[in-house]
Amino acid sequence: MQTVQQLLSQKGTQVWSVSPEQSVYEATAQLSERNVGALIVLDDEERLVGIFSERDCVRRVMLARRSFTDTRVRDVMTTSVKVARLNDSVDRCMRTVTELRIRHLPVVEDERVVGMISVGDLVKAQLSEQESLIHDLESYIGGTGAGLRSLV
Repeated sequence: MQTVQQLLSQKGTQVWSVSPEQSVYEATAQLSERNVGALIVLDDEERLVGIFSERDCVRRVMLARRSFTDTRVRDVMTTSVKVARLNDSVDRCMRTVTELRIRHLPVVEDERVVGMISVGDLVKAQLSEQESLIHDLESYIGGTGAGLRSLV
């Protein structure tokens, strides 16, 4: 079973962040520039204080008819952020995002953000693991025995 640490070792640990004091316009421009769906919100001491997502932008800015330039990220960010840890399993994280209907999980260790995973990352990891298991089972059933070690 793959862990978040293993997933990040393949995906990378790049984290894009924004300050709570930045304008929604600046944060939205960064979402577009980075081609991501969410940004970590870090305070001056690099502590996680929230997450700003496309969903926040649509629901709390556009639909509320707030100004993109006058509204600060702190006023519309999600503050109750669920996080993942490096030793969490991909399956556990998938259950979390599914149950909470969220798309991004910051990865935190020792009070520091060390990565970010999305539901797409989790799906890709699960598919890869399933493909590997299918290959091992086919090898085992085919009599080559190659898959036997990983199944035991």
